[in-house]
Amino acid sequence: MTDDRRTAPAAARNRGPILEVLRRALPVSGTVLEIASGTGEHVVYFARALPSLRWQPSDPAADARASISAWVAAEGLTNVAPPLDIDVRRDWPIGRVDAVLCINMVHISPWEATEALMLGAGDRLRAGGLLYLYGPFRRAGVPTAPSNAAFDTDLRRRDSAWGLRDVGAVVDCAAPQGISLAEIVEMPANNLSLLLRKR
Repeated sequence: MTDDRRTAPAAARNRGPILEVLRRALPVSGTVLEIASGTGEHVVYFARALPSLRWQPSDPAADARASISAWVAAEGLTNVAPPLDIDVRRDWPIGRVDAVLCINMVHISPWEATEALMLGAGDRLRAGGLLYLYGPFRRAGVPTAPSNAAFDTDLRRRDSAWGLRDVGAVVDCAAPQGISLAEIVEMPANNLSLLLRKR
């Protein structure tokens, strides 16, 4: 029997700090949709720590969905639904949710994916619902850390449509969908948590 579980070193490093933000930002109960769940390590970690929430992972890649399912099975979690095949640029096969999480996707995808993320989140978030974004961003008036500048250069070399996004541009993109920035939290390794709320 093969083990489909994949690992990402970054997930092990950042999941603790992210969980501390989510503990105070998420509702006590409800459905949390994770976009671009990747290996599935984040969702099983959060689901174990916050068992009163129902977690809905998703990823457009079949091997990622296999890894998510394998992690959920290995952990014996009952509050995580089977992963959905969601590409933010296509129709999302899910109804209303209380929160949407998107970790380390915005900079490793074309800008149209961020626009689609805002459209989908705006359609499905309940009033007051959380859109949580995590990753490296640029901020007006704040010098970009050398490590982030080098990362941005590397991303753009790999794909000219990728790269660190400006917080202001992300916030402006969310606004027409009734989503506004509530808080920015400084995170380790020059990353940010952006907490946005559906009005």
